[in-house]
Amino acid sequence: MFKEKFQSKSEDSQFETGVQTSDHSSITTSQEAESKGGFFSLSGNYTTKRTLKSRHVQLIAIGGSIGTGLFLTISTGLVHGGPGSLLIAFGWWTTIILMLTTAIGEIAVYMPTASPFVEMAGRAVDEAMEFASGWNFFLVEALYIPFEITACNTMVHFWRSDYSPGIAFAIQIVLYIAFNIFTVRWYGESEFYLSLAKLFLAIGLLFFTFITMVGGNPKHDAFGFRHFKDHTFNEYVTTGSLGRLEGFLAAWAKASFVCVGPEYLSMVSGEARNPRKTMKTAFKTVIYRLALFYIGGALSVGILVSCKDATLLSAINNGASDASASPYVVAIQNLGISGLPDLIEVVIILSAFSAGNSYFYCSSRQLYSLAERGFAPKVFSKCNSKGIPVYAVLVVVCFSLLSLLQLEL
Repeated sequence: MFKEKFQSKSEDSQFETGVQTSDHSSITTSQEAESKGGFFSLSGNYTTKRTLKSRHVQLIAIGGSIGTGLFLTISTGLVHGGPGSLLIAFGWWTTIILMLTTAIGEIAVYMPTASPFVEMAGRAVDEAMEFASGWNFFLVEALYIPFEITACNTMVHFWRSDYSPGIAFAIQIVLYIAFNIFTVRWYGESEFYLSLAKLFLAIGLLFFTFITMVGGNPKHDAFGFRHFKDHTFNEYVTTGSLGRLEGFLAAWAKASFVCVGPEYLSMVSGEARNPRKTMKTAFKTVIYRLALFYIGGALSVGILVSCKDATLLSAINNGASDASASPYVVAIQNLGISGLPDLIEVVIILSAFSAGNSYFYCSSRQLYSLAERGFAPKVFSKCNSKGIPVYAVLVVVCFSLLSLLQLEL
């Protein structure tokens, strides 16, 4: 019993100081990040470094929960189900995500490694489950990267399309490599400012909704909850009660993709300073932010635009994937406000870019974690003197190059 208590205290102190020496080792002190050895030196016994500050983790926590879905694809759920169904659907999934956040938060604080929720599958269930879920998570994250790269290019078409997509692809791929290959601090800084932009837009749109609904718009129309009253529960596929149920299920399915989980936040626990304190604070505060942005966002779009709006329906039916399909942009255009659609489109592009950046980081660290645990070739666990798993990052770079398949010969 004394030995077990001693090992537990020893492990706690190691995490508090930033050093871990167990089989799940993936970290060293941030001071060792500046150790001798060239950038491409892989001969030493280097591991990832704890250099992400609390402010990085806090903004990553916020930015990870705000994606393009909250500004753009939420319109599909509104059109199919109506504002009432959309609000109930987002309330449902926000509750599920809050419970999931609490569970993963406990895991990440107890075991702040490179991939805590996947490693816990091996500890609590079976190593076969850890192997399967780890590779599954890696492939999902890696394949999302070219998707976000092509999505960013498509959104630029809001302004113009008379250019080669290869230009946009190359710029994004180079930036992803730059933010992830030199030091994890670069990734932290990039996500800090990208998340800050998304945060300001999300809060700004909430204020915009309130101001315009009480008459603070060029038309001086205090429309209030008019759109809620007209079509609270929209019919979809069929009519009557069954059609309204189908509309709710369509909105419910769309909300499940918009309300993302906290696994992206847990992935940085292996490289966060003082993780037992930093991750605890991040997971505690993100719960309230999720409720504010998800439920507030669903309420806002239902207030601003009707689910029967002709402009919104036309954009969705034509498969638009830029700001023209955003309910916020449609509402702004209906109210006769100029300039704001361009600002929203810029932040939507930044949101997509930020998502790809997160996928790049998470997939490389997941591959690193698999190699550390013996479920992938050991070469992917090799880090340089800056704490970057270079070979794992290079594999992820290859996945990002799949976006070039969209180019016409």
